[in-house]
Amino acid sequence: MDFLMCGLPEDIEREERIGNFTLALRLIDKWLKDQRITQIQEKRLLYEKERIKMILETYPFEEAEALKRAKEKIRDLTYDEFYELVENGYVDYIIVDGKRKFQERFIPNIGFALAQYKERMDKDKDSEKAKELLHKRLEELLSDDVPKRYRVRIKMSAKIDGDGEFFRLWLPFPKEEFQISGVKLISTSHEDHFISPNDTPQRTIYFESQDKEYSVEFEYTVGEWINKVDPNKIEKPDINEYLNEEPPHIVFSPYLKKLAQQIVQNESNDYIKAMKIYDWITTHVRYSYVRPYATFENISKYVAENLKGDCGFQAILFITLCRIVGVPARWQSGWYANPVFASSHDWALFYVKPYGWLPVDPSFGGARRDNERYRRFYFGNLDGFRMVANSDFMKDFEPKTLFYREDPTDNQTGEAETKDRKVKLHSKIEVISFQQI
Repeated sequence: MDFLMCGLPEDIEREERIGNFTLALRLIDKWLKDQRITQIQEKRLLYEKERIKMILETYPFEEAEALKRAKEKIRDLTYDEFYELVENGYVDYIIVDGKRKFQERFIPNIGFALAQYKERMDKDKDSEKAKELLHKRLEELLSDDVPKRYRVRIKMSAKIDGDGEFFRLWLPFPKEEFQISGVKLISTSHEDHFISPNDTPQRTIYFESQDKEYSVEFEYTVGEWINKVDPNKIEKPDINEYLNEEPPHIVFSPYLKKLAQQIVQNESNDYIKAMKIYDWITTHVRYSYVRPYATFENISKYVAENLKGDCGFQAILFITLCRIVGVPARWQSGWYANPVFASSHDWALFYVKPYGWLPVDPSFGGARRDNERYRRFYFGNLDGFRMVANSDFMKDFEPKTLFYREDPTDNQTGEAETKDRKVKLHSKIEVISFQQI
Protein backbone atom coordinates (compact mmCIF):
# COMPACT_ATOMS: atom_id res chain seq x y z
CA MET A 1 0.00 0.00 0.00
CA ASP A 2 2.85 2.36 -0.74
CA PHE A 3 0.40 4.28 -2.98
CA LEU A 4 -0.65 6.05 0.25
CA MET A 5 2.55 8.04 -0.13
CA CYS A 6 0.79 9.83 -2.98
CA GLY A 7 -1.19 12.79 -1.72
CA LEU A 8 -4.74 13.61 -2.74
CA PRO A 9 -5.60 16.33 -5.26
CA GLU A 10 -6.03 19.69 -3.60
CA ASP A 11 -9.78 19.97 -4.19
CA ILE A 12 -10.52 16.56 -2.65
CA GLU A 13 -8.28 17.23 0.33
CA ARG A 14 -9.97 20.60 0.93
CA GLU A 15 -13.48 19.14 0.97
CA GLU A 16 -12.48 16.30 3.30
CA ARG A 17 -10.80 18.74 5.66
CA ILE A 18 -14.00 20.79 6.07
CA GLY A 19 -16.23 17.72 6.24
CA ASN A 20 -17.83 17.78 2.81
CA PHE A 21 -17.39 14.05 2.26
CA THR A 22 -20.27 13.72 -0.22
CA LEU A 23 -18.65 16.29 -2.48
CA ALA A 24 -15.23 14.73 -1.93
CA LEU A 25 -16.54 11.38 -3.21
CA ARG A 26 -17.97 13.07 -6.31
CA LEU A 27 -14.62 14.76 -6.95
CA ILE A 28 -12.84 11.41 -6.62
CA ASP A 29 -15.09 9.97 -9.31
CA LYS A 30 -14.34 12.98 -11.51
CA TRP A 31 -10.60 12.53 -11.09
CA LEU A 32 -10.83 8.81 -11.82
CA LYS A 33 -12.21 9.69 -15.26
CA ASP A 34 -9.22 11.94 -16.00
CA GLN A 35 -6.93 10.05 -18.37
CA ARG A 36 -3.89 12.04 -17.18
CA ILE A 37 -3.71 10.43 -13.74
CA THR A 38 -0.93 7.95 -13.04
CA GLN A 39 -1.46 4.36 -12.01
CA ILE A 40 -0.36 5.22 -8.48
CA GLN A 41 -2.86 8.08 -8.32
CA GLU A 42 -5.62 5.80 -9.53
CA LYS A 43 -4.90 3.29 -6.75
CA ARG A 44 -4.79 6.10 -4.21
CA LEU A 45 -8.12 7.54 -5.35
CA LEU A 46 -9.86 4.17 -5.43
CA TYR A 47 -8.61 3.45 -1.92
CA GLU A 48 -9.73 6.88 -0.73
CA LYS A 49 -13.34 5.89 -1.39
CA GLU A 50 -12.87 2.92 0.95
CA ARG A 51 -11.05 5.09 3.49
CA ILE A 52 -13.84 7.68 3.62
CA LYS A 53 -16.40 4.93 4.20
CA MET A 54 -14.38 3.54 7.12
CA ILE A 55 -13.88 7.00 8.64
CA LEU A 56 -17.59 7.78 8.56
CA GLU A 57 -18.41 4.43 10.16
CA THR A 58 -15.94 5.19 12.97
CA TYR A 59 -17.71 8.46 13.90
CA PRO A 60 -21.31 7.31 14.43
CA PHE A 61 -22.56 9.64 17.17
CA GLU A 62 -24.19 13.00 16.63
CA GLU A 63 -23.67 15.65 19.28
CA ALA A 64 -26.77 14.99 21.40
CA GLU A 65 -26.12 11.25 21.41
CA ALA A 66 -22.44 11.76 22.33
CA LEU A 67 -23.37 13.98 25.29
CA LYS A 68 -25.98 11.44 26.44
CA ARG A 69 -23.52 8.54 26.28
CA ALA A 70 -20.81 10.50 28.08
CA LYS A 71 -23.19 11.38 30.93
CA GLU A 72 -24.18 7.70 31.21
CA LYS A 73 -20.58 6.49 31.42
CA ILE A 74 -18.96 9.28 33.47
CA ARG A 75 -20.56 9.79 36.85
CA ASP A 76 -22.05 13.24 37.48
CA LEU A 77 -20.72 14.65 34.19
CA THR A 78 -22.19 18.08 33.52
CA TYR A 79 -23.00 19.80 30.24
CA ASP A 80 -20.25 22.36 30.87
CA GLU A 81 -17.68 19.67 31.65
CA PHE A 82 -18.44 17.87 28.40
CA TYR A 83 -17.93 20.96 26.28
CA GLU A 84 -14.83 21.93 28.20
CA LEU A 85 -13.41 18.52 27.27
CA VAL A 86 -14.40 19.10 23.64
CA GLU A 87 -12.83 22.57 23.55
CA ASN A 88 -9.59 21.30 25.11
CA GLY A 89 -9.16 18.54 22.53
CA TYR A 90 -9.94 15.54 24.73
CA VAL A 91 -12.93 14.44 22.67
CA ASP A 92 -12.37 13.08 19.17
CA TYR A 93 -14.84 14.27 16.55
CA ILE A 94 -14.96 15.24 12.88
CA ILE A 95 -17.24 17.53 10.90
CA VAL A 96 -19.60 15.73 8.51
CA ASP A 97 -21.78 17.95 6.33
CA GLY A 98 -21.58 20.76 8.86
CA LYS A 99 -22.29 18.68 11.97
CA ARG A 100 -20.01 17.23 14.63
CA LYS A 101 -19.80 13.43 14.58
CA PHE A 102 -18.06 11.75 17.52
CA GLN A 103 -15.67 8.79 17.49
CA GLU A 104 -17.10 5.49 18.68
CA ARG A 105 -14.59 5.12 21.56
CA PHE A 106 -14.22 8.76 22.60
CA ILE A 107 -15.33 8.05 26.19
CA PRO A 108 -12.52 5.64 27.23
CA ASN A 109 -10.06 7.97 25.51
CA ILE A 110 -11.10 10.71 27.95
CA GLY A 111 -10.14 8.32 30.76
CA PHE A 112 -6.78 7.53 29.17
CA ALA A 113 -6.01 11.25 28.98
CA LEU A 114 -7.36 12.41 32.33
CA ALA A 115 -7.13 10.21 35.42
CA GLN A 116 -9.78 12.21 37.30
CA TYR A 117 -12.36 11.24 34.69
CA LYS A 118 -11.27 7.61 34.56
CA GLU A 119 -11.97 7.41 38.29
CA ARG A 120 -15.56 8.41 37.55
CA MET A 121 -16.06 5.53 35.10
CA ASP A 122 -17.08 2.01 36.07
CA LYS A 123 -14.18 -0.43 36.09
CA ASP A 124 -14.21 -3.60 34.02
CA LYS A 125 -13.92 -6.49 36.49
CA ASP A 126 -12.13 -8.81 34.07
CA SER A 127 -9.58 -6.13 33.16
CA GLU A 128 -8.94 -5.37 36.81
CA LYS A 129 -8.47 -9.05 37.61
CA ALA A 130 -6.10 -9.49 34.66
CA LYS A 131 -4.11 -6.45 35.78
CA GLU A 132 -3.78 -7.88 39.29
CA LEU A 133 -2.50 -11.17 37.86
CA LEU A 134 -0.01 -9.38 35.65
CA HIS A 135 1.34 -7.08 38.35
CA LYS A 136 1.66 -9.96 40.79
CA ARG A 137 3.72 -11.85 38.21
CA LEU A 138 5.82 -8.78 37.42
CA GLU A 139 6.68 -8.45 41.09
CA GLU A 140 7.80 -12.08 41.17
CA LEU A 141 9.91 -11.72 38.03
CA LEU A 142 11.46 -8.49 39.27
CA SER A 143 12.37 -10.39 42.43
CA ASP A 144 14.36 -12.84 40.25
CA ASP A 145 11.77 -15.60 40.11
CA VAL A 146 12.52 -18.21 37.43
CA PRO A 147 10.69 -17.50 34.14
CA LYS A 148 7.68 -19.74 33.64
CA ARG A 149 6.08 -21.45 30.68
CA TYR A 150 2.35 -21.87 30.12
CA ARG A 151 0.21 -24.21 28.05
CA VAL A 152 -2.71 -22.26 26.64
CA ARG A 153 -5.84 -23.46 24.88
CA ILE A 154 -8.00 -20.94 23.03
CA LYS A 155 -11.12 -21.03 20.91
CA MET A 156 -11.89 -18.33 18.35
CA SER A 157 -15.34 -18.03 16.82
CA ALA A 158 -16.33 -15.77 13.94
CA LYS A 159 -19.59 -14.79 12.31
CA ILE A 160 -19.91 -13.07 8.95
CA ASP A 161 -22.09 -9.98 8.81
CA GLY A 162 -23.12 -9.87 5.17
CA ASP A 163 -24.73 -11.81 2.38
CA GLY A 164 -23.14 -14.00 -0.25
CA GLU A 165 -23.27 -17.44 -1.80
CA PHE A 166 -19.63 -18.18 -1.08
CA PHE A 167 -17.21 -16.85 1.54
CA ARG A 168 -13.44 -16.78 2.00
CA LEU A 169 -12.31 -16.32 5.60
CA TRP A 170 -8.98 -15.97 7.42
CA LEU A 171 -8.51 -16.26 11.21
CA PRO A 172 -5.20 -15.73 13.06
CA PHE A 173 -3.23 -18.85 13.94
CA PRO A 174 -0.17 -19.07 16.26
CA LYS A 175 3.38 -18.91 14.91
CA GLU A 176 6.20 -20.90 16.48
CA GLU A 177 8.93 -18.33 17.07
CA PHE A 178 10.90 -16.93 19.99
CA GLN A 179 8.55 -17.35 22.98
CA ILE A 180 5.93 -19.55 21.25
CA SER A 181 6.29 -23.31 20.72
CA GLY A 182 4.24 -26.50 20.60
CA VAL A 183 1.43 -25.12 18.44
CA LYS A 184 -1.31 -27.70 17.95
CA LEU A 185 -4.64 -27.55 16.13
CA ILE A 186 -7.37 -29.06 18.31
CA SER A 187 -10.51 -28.67 16.20
CA THR A 188 -12.23 -26.59 13.55
CA SER A 189 -15.80 -25.97 12.51
CA HIS A 190 -14.96 -27.07 8.96
CA GLU A 191 -12.83 -30.03 7.95
CA ASP A 192 -11.83 -28.27 4.74
CA HIS A 193 -9.28 -25.64 5.80
CA PHE A 194 -5.71 -24.49 5.12
CA ILE A 195 -3.13 -23.39 7.71
CA SER A 196 -0.42 -21.20 6.20
CA PRO A 197 3.23 -22.22 6.77
CA ASN A 198 4.87 -21.16 10.00
CA ASP A 199 7.22 -18.76 8.18
CA THR A 200 4.30 -16.79 6.72
CA PRO A 201 4.65 -13.26 8.18
CA GLN A 202 0.97 -13.20 9.12
CA ARG A 203 -0.12 -16.75 9.84
CA THR A 204 -3.76 -17.73 9.37
CA ILE A 205 -6.16 -20.62 9.10
CA TYR A 206 -8.22 -20.23 5.93
CA PHE A 207 -11.75 -21.43 5.11
CA GLU A 208 -13.91 -21.45 1.99
CA SER A 209 -17.60 -22.16 2.49
CA GLN A 210 -21.17 -21.00 2.04
CA ASP A 211 -21.56 -20.91 5.84
CA LYS A 212 -21.56 -17.70 7.88
CA GLU A 213 -20.19 -19.10 11.16
CA TYR A 214 -16.69 -20.53 11.78
CA SER A 215 -14.47 -21.54 14.68
CA VAL A 216 -11.00 -22.85 15.44
CA GLU A 217 -9.53 -24.20 18.66
CA PHE A 218 -5.79 -24.56 19.24
CA GLU A 219 -3.07 -24.92 21.87
CA TYR A 220 0.38 -23.42 22.21
CA THR A 221 3.13 -23.04 24.79
CA VAL A 222 4.34 -19.56 25.66
CA GLY A 223 7.36 -18.65 27.75
CA GLU A 224 8.12 -15.51 29.71
CA TRP A 225 10.86 -13.72 27.77
CA ILE A 226 13.39 -12.43 30.28
CA ASN A 227 16.81 -11.02 29.39
CA LYS A 228 19.75 -9.70 31.38
CA VAL A 229 21.76 -7.42 29.13
CA ASP A 230 25.13 -5.87 29.90
CA PRO A 231 25.26 -2.66 27.82
CA ASN A 232 29.04 -2.75 27.94
CA LYS A 233 29.05 -5.97 25.90
CA ILE A 234 27.04 -4.61 22.96
CA GLU A 235 28.80 -4.98 19.60
CA LYS A 236 28.14 -3.54 16.16
CA PRO A 237 25.12 -5.23 14.50
CA ASP A 238 25.79 -8.09 12.12
CA ILE A 239 22.51 -8.06 10.17
CA ASN A 240 21.26 -5.76 7.42
CA GLU A 241 17.56 -6.63 7.67
CA TYR A 242 14.88 -4.52 9.30
CA LEU A 243 16.73 -1.26 8.77
CA ASN A 244 14.88 0.15 5.77
CA GLU A 245 11.88 2.35 5.18
CA GLU A 246 8.60 0.55 4.45
CA PRO A 247 6.08 3.05 3.12
CA PRO A 248 3.53 4.17 3.97
CA HIS A 249 4.05 3.82 7.75
CA ILE A 250 7.81 3.49 8.20
CA VAL A 251 9.14 6.57 6.45
CA PHE A 252 12.27 8.48 7.44
CA SER A 253 10.75 11.95 7.17
CA PRO A 254 12.86 15.04 7.98
CA TYR A 255 10.94 15.54 11.24
CA LEU A 256 11.33 11.94 12.40
CA LYS A 257 15.04 11.98 11.54
CA LYS A 258 15.44 15.18 13.54
CA LEU A 259 13.43 13.75 16.43
CA ALA A 260 15.48 10.53 16.46
CA GLN A 261 18.71 12.53 16.51
CA GLN A 262 17.46 14.66 19.41
CA ILE A 263 16.49 11.55 21.37
CA VAL A 264 19.68 9.50 20.93
CA GLN A 265 22.07 12.49 20.55
CA ASN A 266 25.65 11.21 20.16
CA GLU A 267 25.02 7.73 21.53
CA SER A 268 26.73 4.93 19.59
CA ASN A 269 25.61 1.91 21.65
CA ASP A 270 22.60 0.29 19.90
CA TYR A 271 21.08 -1.00 23.13
CA ILE A 272 21.18 2.45 24.74
CA LYS A 273 19.85 4.05 21.54
CA ALA A 274 16.82 1.75 21.66
CA MET A 275 16.42 2.42 25.39
CA LYS A 276 16.39 6.17 24.85
CA ILE A 277 13.74 5.81 22.15
CA TYR A 278 11.66 3.57 24.42
CA ASP A 279 12.05 6.05 27.29
CA TRP A 280 10.92 8.93 25.09
CA ILE A 281 7.84 7.11 23.78
CA THR A 282 6.76 5.78 27.18
CA THR A 283 7.05 9.22 28.79
CA HIS A 284 5.69 11.37 25.92
CA VAL A 285 3.05 9.35 24.08
CA ARG A 286 -0.39 8.84 25.64
CA TYR A 287 -2.30 5.62 25.04
CA SER A 288 -5.42 6.26 22.99
CA TYR A 289 -7.83 4.18 20.96
CA VAL A 290 -7.64 5.09 17.29
CA ARG A 291 -9.87 4.73 14.27
CA PRO A 292 -9.12 1.77 11.93
CA TYR A 293 -5.47 1.55 10.90
CA ALA A 294 -6.55 1.44 7.26
CA THR A 295 -7.68 5.08 7.50
CA PHE A 296 -4.21 6.44 8.34
CA GLU A 297 -1.75 7.53 5.67
CA ASN A 298 1.38 7.43 7.85
CA ILE A 299 1.12 5.99 11.35
CA SER A 300 4.58 6.86 12.69
CA LYS A 301 4.11 10.47 11.55
CA TYR A 302 0.71 10.63 13.26
CA VAL A 303 2.05 9.38 16.61
CA ALA A 304 5.08 11.66 16.60
CA GLU A 305 2.95 14.72 15.79
CA ASN A 306 -0.05 13.98 18.02
CA LEU A 307 1.76 12.24 20.92
CA LYS A 308 -0.98 9.63 21.23
CA GLY A 309 -1.83 6.24 19.81
CA ASP A 310 -2.64 2.66 20.70
CA CYS A 311 -0.26 -0.29 21.11
CA GLY A 312 0.39 -0.79 17.40
CA PHE A 313 0.88 2.91 16.75
CA GLN A 314 3.48 3.14 19.50
CA ALA A 315 5.23 -0.01 18.27
CA ILE A 316 5.43 1.38 14.72
CA LEU A 317 6.93 4.65 15.97
CA PHE A 318 9.49 2.69 18.01
CA ILE A 319 10.42 0.59 14.98
CA THR A 320 10.72 3.65 12.74
CA LEU A 321 12.92 5.65 15.13
CA CYS A 322 15.14 2.62 15.79
CA ARG A 323 15.69 2.04 12.09
CA ILE A 324 16.51 5.70 11.52
CA VAL A 325 19.39 5.46 14.04
CA GLY A 326 20.61 2.12 12.68
CA VAL A 327 19.04 -0.30 15.17
CA PRO A 328 17.25 -3.22 13.46
CA ALA A 329 13.64 -3.36 14.64
CA ARG A 330 10.58 -5.37 13.67
CA TRP A 331 6.99 -6.18 14.51
CA GLN A 332 5.37 -8.87 16.63
CA SER A 333 1.70 -9.12 17.49
CA GLY A 334 -1.34 -11.25 18.10
CA TRP A 335 -3.21 -11.29 21.39
CA TYR A 336 -2.64 -10.38 24.99
CA ALA A 337 -3.94 -13.72 26.30
CA ASN A 338 -4.14 -14.27 30.05
CA PRO A 339 -6.19 -16.66 32.24
CA VAL A 340 -9.11 -14.21 32.22
CA PHE A 341 -9.50 -13.12 28.59
CA ALA A 342 -7.67 -12.47 25.32
CA SER A 343 -7.64 -9.28 23.23
CA SER A 344 -5.73 -7.80 20.30
CA HIS A 345 -2.26 -6.48 21.06
CA ASP A 346 0.90 -5.33 19.25
CA TRP A 347 4.49 -4.81 20.36
CA ALA A 348 7.99 -4.76 18.82
CA LEU A 349 11.42 -6.41 18.77
CA PHE A 350 14.84 -4.85 18.35
CA TYR A 351 18.19 -6.48 17.62
CA VAL A 352 21.52 -6.04 19.39
CA LYS A 353 24.62 -8.16 19.10
CA PRO A 354 25.46 -10.53 20.82
CA TYR A 355 22.04 -10.88 22.49
CA GLY A 356 19.94 -11.13 19.33
CA TRP A 357 16.30 -10.07 19.22
CA LEU A 358 14.83 -8.50 22.35
CA PRO A 359 11.18 -7.63 22.99
CA VAL A 360 9.82 -4.21 23.82
CA ASP A 361 6.25 -3.16 24.59
CA PRO A 362 5.98 0.66 24.58
CA SER A 363 2.25 0.79 25.32
CA PHE A 364 2.45 -1.56 28.33
CA GLY A 365 5.48 0.34 29.59
CA GLY A 366 3.88 3.75 29.05
CA ALA A 367 0.70 2.67 30.82
CA ARG A 368 2.87 1.93 33.86
CA ARG A 369 4.94 5.09 33.89
CA ASP A 370 3.84 5.69 37.50
CA ASN A 371 5.80 2.54 38.46
CA GLU A 372 9.34 2.81 37.15
CA ARG A 373 10.16 -0.83 37.81
CA TYR A 374 7.22 -2.01 35.70
CA ARG A 375 7.90 0.54 32.97
CA ARG A 376 11.54 -0.54 32.78
CA PHE A 377 10.56 -4.24 32.63
CA TYR A 378 8.97 -3.86 29.21
CA PHE A 379 12.23 -2.79 27.65
CA GLY A 380 13.94 -6.08 26.80
CA ASN A 381 11.48 -8.35 28.61
CA LEU A 382 7.97 -9.63 28.02
CA ASP A 383 5.34 -11.32 30.16
CA GLY A 384 4.01 -14.75 29.20
CA PHE A 385 0.48 -13.55 28.42
CA ARG A 386 0.97 -13.47 24.65
CA MET A 387 -0.18 -15.29 21.51
CA VAL A 388 1.91 -14.49 18.44
CA ALA A 389 0.29 -14.70 15.00
CA ASN A 390 2.20 -11.95 13.18
CA SER A 391 5.94 -11.37 12.81
CA ASP A 392 5.61 -8.50 10.34
CA PHE A 393 3.00 -5.97 9.25
CA MET A 394 1.53 -4.85 5.91
CA LYS A 395 2.06 -8.37 4.55
CA ASP A 396 -0.24 -10.56 2.44
CA PHE A 397 -2.08 -13.59 3.72
CA GLU A 398 -1.62 -16.99 2.18
CA PRO A 399 -3.76 -17.30 0.09
CA LYS A 400 -4.06 -13.61 -0.72
CA THR A 401 -7.24 -11.64 -0.28
CA LEU A 402 -8.95 -10.33 -3.40
CA PHE A 403 -9.90 -6.99 -1.83
CA TYR A 404 -8.53 -4.43 0.62
CA ARG A 405 -8.59 -5.81 4.13
CA GLU A 406 -10.39 -4.23 7.07
CA ASP A 407 -6.94 -4.12 8.68
CA PRO A 408 -4.17 -4.23 6.05
CA THR A 409 -1.55 -3.63 8.73
CA ASP A 410 -2.13 -6.60 11.00
CA ASN A 411 -4.41 -9.56 11.66
CA GLN A 412 -5.90 -10.27 15.06
CA THR A 413 -9.65 -10.57 14.54
CA GLY A 414 -9.81 -12.10 11.06
CA GLU A 415 -10.92 -11.06 7.59
CA ALA A 416 -13.69 -12.23 5.26
CA GLU A 417 -14.85 -11.59 1.72
CA THR A 418 -17.10 -12.94 -1.02
CA LYS A 419 -16.14 -13.35 -4.68
CA ASP A 420 -16.98 -9.72 -5.38
CA ARG A 421 -16.50 -7.73 -2.12
CA LYS A 422 -15.21 -7.82 1.44
CA VAL A 423 -17.66 -8.43 4.28
CA LYS A 424 -17.65 -7.61 7.99
CA LEU A 425 -16.57 -10.23 10.48
CA HIS A 426 -17.51 -10.36 14.17
CA SER A 427 -15.14 -12.53 16.17
CA LYS A 428 -14.93 -13.77 19.75
CA ILE A 429 -11.90 -15.15 21.61
CA GLU A 430 -12.39 -17.56 24.52
CA VAL A 431 -9.56 -18.74 26.77
CA ILE A 432 -10.38 -22.41 27.47
CA SER A 433 -7.41 -23.13 29.76
CA PHE A 434 -4.21 -21.41 30.88
CA GLN A 435 -1.94 -23.72 32.83
CA GLN A 436 1.59 -23.34 34.10
CA ILE A 437 3.96 -26.08 32.89
